[in-house]
Amino acid sequence: MVVDQHRSSIMMRRRDVLAAVAGTGVIWPSSLAAQQMTQRPRVGVLVYGTPDRDPSIQAFLRSMRELGYIDGENITYEFRSAEGKPERLPGLAADLVQLKPDVLFASGGDVTPWIAKATQTIPIIYSSSADPVAMSLAVSLAKPGGNATGVTLLSDELAAKRIQLFKAAVPRISRVGFLRDPTHADNEEPIAQRSAVALGVEIHPVPVRGSADLDRALTAAAEARIDGLYVVSSRHTALNIRRIVDFATKNRLPLVGGWGEWVQLGGLLSYGPNTADMIRQSATYVARVLKGEKTSDLPVQQPTRFELHINLKTAKAFDLTIPEAFILLADRIIE
Repeated sequence: MVVDQHRSSIMMRRRDVLAAVAGTGVIWPSSLAAQQMTQRPRVGVLVYGTPDRDPSIQAFLRSMRELGYIDGENITYEFRSAEGKPERLPGLAADLVQLKPDVLFASGGDVTPWIAKATQTIPIIYSSSADPVAMSLAVSLAKPGGNATGVTLLSDELAAKRIQLFKAAVPRISRVGFLRDPTHADNEEPIAQRSAVALGVEIHPVPVRGSADLDRALTAAAEARIDGLYVVSSRHTALNIRRIVDFATKNRLPLVGGWGEWVQLGGLLSYGPNTADMIRQSATYVARVLKGEKTSDLPVQQPTRFELHINLKTAKAFDLTIPEAFILLADRIIE
């Protein structure tokens, strides 16, 4: 009897407490969960092409899913696509900023500057093959400052290393066409030039300004009687990777590039960072900013691991004999 009275007294006090708390407007877990569902973070993504056809964007979204961010469940993406038309980038960047997303993500050195010009307050994470300091996106790699940081695929010493590897793989090369977008912020040409001189190789500049200019540039390269082709990876060269590799194949030109994709499509060799790893790092930065970290506290990441890919099928088609010692250095071989 005493126990029943005590239990009844506790239940009455509990009801009084619940009533009192309800009057204060405290949000209980079920209400809090509902609120969080309607206030999930938004990430604005500016794309040079289209999200479904851009491998970098697809790699970014995969990495975000691996980090636990599921579109429509606990994150929302706002895409703006230039569809390969650079003149649309300024307006699309301004449009994204008007949405006031929690974070902005930009892929590519030709995309990132427009996002940076559109806002100095919304956090920006980028992935770029260009030099962020040269583009005024960062004060320094270690301390970028401002509202933007990310990853750069650029590493100056790689240009010298690629020329050295190219000469080791194909000792007969003596005049190498250097295909590069002059508007791309990188230091590869002067570094490659210095390395080439030491190896007795002549570098022949082949500037290309966009897809419409590519045919002219490749024709000029062929007329210059080059015996090898070095391609600087950038948005324009990446978008035209098939056309460039087909040109090299048709003219039996050994090709060296900075990313494994060049070798997968028929280039002779590549040496550079694993692009998927770098995109994964940029996704990690987006996640860290969403959790409250500041972009100014996150140093710009550079690649620390580099891979050598060789296409022996291409070597055989060109009647090239790649030294066995060189093949043993490869991280990946296509036969």
